[in-house]
Amino acid sequence: MYSLKRLRLLREVSTRGSLAAAAAALGQDPSSVSHQLKALEAEVGAPLLERVGRGVRLTEEALILVTRTEAVLSELEAAEAEIAEARHEVSGTVRIAAFQTALHTIVPGALARLNRDHPDLTVETTHIRAEDGIPSLLSRDFDLVIEENYPSRPARRAEGVETETLGDDELCLITPAAGRELVASERPAAGGEPTAVGPSLAECAHHSWAMEPADTHAGHWSRAECRRAGFEPDVTTESSDVVFLVRLVASGLASALVPRLALHAAAMSTGTEPTEVAIGRLPEPANRRISTAIRRGSARTPRIIALRDALRAEFFRP
Repeated sequence: MYSLKRLRLLREVSTRGSLAAAAAALGQDPSSVSHQLKALEAEVGAPLLERVGRGVRLTEEALILVTRTEAVLSELEAAEAEIAEARHEVSGTVRIAAFQTALHTIVPGALARLNRDHPDLTVETTHIRAEDGIPSLLSRDFDLVIEENYPSRPARRAEGVETETLGDDELCLITPAAGRELVASERPAAGGEPTAVGPSLAECAHHSWAMEPADTHAGHWSRAECRRAGFEPDVTTESSDVVFLVRLVASGLASALVPRLALHAAAMSTGTEPTEVAIGRLPEPANRRISTAIRRGSARTPRIIALRDALRAEFFRP
């Protein structure tokens, strides 16, 4: 029977793309990984890696082994979940990854709930680009990731991943508050005060823009929304730090398209008040969908269930 330890090494090479990257991910020396894979080749009786320039490519036999290894690991994860479920234990370590606004607004409260209700559970938290979440989950770097799904770029469902929707987060046009226009709302707020709103997106064609990079879900949606409104945005600032984008708008230096949670994150982390920006009008209301994603085999694990429950409770907390 083939060594599962060596099969996992081969899977890491497949996932990471190189021997060096696999070794780094596992905290091992590249020469040790190479030696163990040669031993696996001897077990299999066929070459598993082919040199391609400075990298390597998996052979047909290696790809068969990787596919079967994924199935074995999923079954082992499911077995671990069933045993933990039978023992009713919410303990051990769970690793989660989330994008910036979720870390600022949802995760801290969820961690506090878990610390109070399940003191034997250790949660390791990492900030990650939303685009890297599912690949990192499948690489088994994390046990749960919080992902986002923008309307202009729906996420493709990955095999072996189970998602659960937390809810929708409104996407907003924000402009400097100094240029806002006061108009009467259809349903005035308590006290009959007018609602402060900014201009429409089309009216902001001449503005400077602060946006997330074009290769991100948010950056792609922002640029597509501007083009839909009839103009190419003049992007003078590009950053994945959406709290920074909100602060630029509050300082009167740009306009931006951001999720509503970004405004909450800015208020919580920097003291930037919502009154310092004006909420403008998009051609049509839009939302990003926020979900938790796990590997299917871990769905019954008590610590995963507890983590999802805490995140859900925090998302819907008034």
